[in-house]
Amino acid sequence: MKVTMVIPSYWTRESAAGWKEGDAVYDHPTPLDSEGTLLRAIESAGILEDKDFQLVIIAVANAEDIEPRVEKKVAGIIKSASAARGIETLLFGPSHLRQIHDLLIREDKKEDINLLELRGYSNVRNLCMFIPHILDSEVAILIDDDEVFEDPKFMAKAKEFIGRSKEGRPVNAVAGYYLQPDGGYRVRATPHPWMKHWDQLEKMNEGFDRFIGTGPRLKETPFVFGGNMVIHQNLFTVPFDPWVPRGEDIDFLINAKMFGFTFFLDNQLSIKHLPPPKTHPTWKRLREDIRRFIYERAKIEHQKDTEGMTKVHPEDFDPYPGCFLKRDLDEKIEKACRLLSAEYLARGDKQSSEETLKNIAIAATETMSKDDPFQRLGELKKRWEGLLKYTDKTEVRSRIREIIEGRDITVD
Repeated sequence: MKVTMVIPSYWTRESAAGWKEGDAVYDHPTPLDSEGTLLRAIESAGILEDKDFQLVIIAVANAEDIEPRVEKKVAGIIKSASAARGIETLLFGPSHLRQIHDLLIREDKKEDINLLELRGYSNVRNLCMFIPHILDSEVAILIDDDEVFEDPKFMAKAKEFIGRSKEGRPVNAVAGYYLQPDGGYRVRATPHPWMKHWDQLEKMNEGFDRFIGTGPRLKETPFVFGGNMVIHQNLFTVPFDPWVPRGEDIDFLINAKMFGFTFFLDNQLSIKHLPPPKTHPTWKRLREDIRRFIYERAKIEHQKDTEGMTKVHPEDFDPYPGCFLKRDLDEKIEKACRLLSAEYLARGDKQSSEETLKNIAIAATETMSKDDPFQRLGELKKRWEGLLKYTDKTEVRSRIREIIEGRDITVD
């Protein structure tokens, strides 16, 4: 079984420059004048008993003008990682993507280049499947750079069920889970009054208790962690949806279920999650979640009887994210935003208070949108499958593979 592990690493300008209008929005990109968490993640792979896999680090810049520096920075980190010794390690960055785009244009496939982008979580995740596809891997393991391996048998567990069957159902996707800094799987946060209505953490922990904290070891799950995901090549045909602003991992699970694939959670497949502090204010992160849930609810509501697809329902994803995919989502948004706005105002932060209230108007506008996310997903799936089939051609695959492997930085 050939396995490719893919780790995206997100970077931004130096600390003093900060975020600028037009930059991509990521939770906590690493400033170029910082070492960040990538080296720690790679070094932690040294604990793994099974090192028979390819490791691909994707260098993601949140702005085009810093791409060369980001690629150089990530290359330097990989070369300095002693744990990379013995693991074939490849760097994939903007320069590699440009070469692939140029190749597709020469092959008269210009219409497909926007399927391969390095901007936005979903586009990056799609590269996490496209690269293993080109490298002829049977399995892709998706990890994030703010995590560390603590289980020497992680790889053995990751490969144990994938590609097999569970009670007659094929196992094409396995979700692991995160251990928090305190060693547990539950998410902890300071409670605030507005969270009574936006009960995201409460419902997440309820789901974690039900699916992580109880047996059997392998069970169908309504949620998945993007930084601990095992995907069989059969599922490479389902794309991550680039129109969802965040939460692309759970959105991918929803898409997969629509196309007849089941995600199973393995409650022994864990990785330690040690994220740096989030850099965007609460109202902005809440806005992205609001857009995400409205979009996903619309995707479910617009479902039509379609050959080869399975109708899904919000209840299929209870307790989380199902609780945010139902008709009372609008009420949740309004009540939570009004309380959060009042909280900001009580602290004297008028601007954040106003931005929070704007979330209500944004939610109403997006709820009334005439867009059909379900139809768009179907069209995206056909285009994505077409790209995979086209790049299956021996010559095209080998040429793209040469681009990906052209900067092999394996440490001897």
